[in-house]
Amino acid sequence: MSARARLCLIALLCASCLEDNQLGGSMSEVFPLDVSRVEIHRNPEAIRITFLRNRNIYLDIVASLTVSLYVPDGGGQVIDLGPGTKIDLSGQYALGHPRAAVVHAPGGEPSRLLPPVNKGDLAIHQGGLPDQETVGDFSVSFQETGGDIGFGRTLNGRFRATAIDAGFGELP
Repeated sequence: MSARARLCLIALLCASCLEDNQLGGSMSEVFPLDVSRVEIHRNPEAIRITFLRNRNIYLDIVASLTVSLYVPDGGGQVIDLGPGTKIDLSGQYALGHPRAAVVHAPGGEPSRLLPPVNKGDLAIHQGGLPDQETVGDFSVSFQETGGDIGFGRTLNGRFRATAIDAGFGELP
């Protein structure tokens, strides 16, 4: 077997060992990144990926990433989520409206907003619509200012869950 083939095989084996629902990054120095399960909520305007941890009588929101699907300066157009979609999480989709926001809310404690995203992306590998198994990953670095905790830190994650319809219901 050639060295290149062995390297590809090792990479494939290592990738298959990674858990579907996990968090990592330097944010682990601020709070634990252990995950019990993931919930994904999707409506026509946004997707929210919430990493949860069971802690005795508490259910911690380890990190909840909310991403606007509006196209910047797109006249109200939204990004069509599906396999192969990659979204830049930095900046704003409209003046004063960030593309992405991340919150940490441990059970029994107040919610804490993480700083604005400096750079990062979200990739959808499978699904993306309500009632579909949605698989993907994200990676962000946070600005040095703003928010309550996590200044200048990084956070990345992998997720797999069935997206829940978080639509607005029938209009009157």
